[in-house]
Amino acid sequence: MAKVTEGYMPYLGHETYYRIVGERTGGKAPLLLLHGGPGSTHNYLEVLDDVADRDGRQLIMYDQIGCGNSYLDGCPELWTKETWMNELEALRAHLGLDECHILGQSWGGMMCIIYACDYAHEGVKSFILSSTLSHNSLWSEEHHRRMKYLSPEAQAAIVEAERTGNYSGEAYEKANDEFMVRFCNDPPRETDPEPVRRPKRSGREAYVYGWGNNEFTPNGSLRDYDYAEQIRNIDVPCLIISGAEDLCSPVVAKYMYDNIPGAEWELFAYSRHMCFVEEPDKYKRVLIDWLNRHD
Repeated sequence: MAKVTEGYMPYLGHETYYRIVGERTGGKAPLLLLHGGPGSTHNYLEVLDDVADRDGRQLIMYDQIGCGNSYLDGCPELWTKETWMNELEALRAHLGLDECHILGQSWGGMMCIIYACDYAHEGVKSFILSSTLSHNSLWSEEHHRRMKYLSPEAQAAIVEAERTGNYSGEAYEKANDEFMVRFCNDPPRETDPEPVRRPKRSGREAYVYGWGNNEFTPNGSLRDYDYAEQIRNIDVPCLIISGAEDLCSPVVAKYMYDNIPGAEWELFAYSRHMCFVEEPDKYKRVLIDWLNRHD
């Protein structure tokens, strides 16, 4: 079992928690993992820990400021892409990650795209864009199209919440849960891997002020996230991963595949938003192959 090292990095007068799995070895660039949300915590990414043993590669994951062991609340002005992107750059410098691969899941994948398009991203060998999106308008459009698969009651509750701006109440919460179970994940079960079941300190404020009240209505500071054109200029190898029943629908994934130069796309037929949990063996096999081809 690979050695696990934990630590904290000073950031904005607070602390960012990080977790390192395995040792750094010559010839294999570390894999830096970016969790979703914003505010979701690194916990579920621990499902990938054994990649360190299977591939002899160091993994680094962290709780972005505002959640988990980097929890922070009462600072709505902080929840912008600049806060999280500057944190990513600071962590690379702090840990000496001159070269690395970066895997971002959901919001973490958005971070990868922002990094590839707006920042120097020197030393990044490849990006793995796992269940993510290139622009909000298509994401929202697809969610509203797929909303038609929900019960009539759930559809009506979501329409009413969007009309009034009131995202509370039993009917809306039940509708949102129905949507998320269909396209994201189930509530934690005893049969799930321990990191998925483990209680976590989610960054609710970071999510609401950063993204919005729910997945299908981005109205936070990231509401103008739009890299539909800029992804055509990405100059680093990109692997797109998505599930057939993912929040990242095949339409969303295909747009990135069609427009990122030289991108590859792996569709997971039996997965929703967390392919590495629902099809872990295939996910790790695809990931290890990709990393070794792009070292």
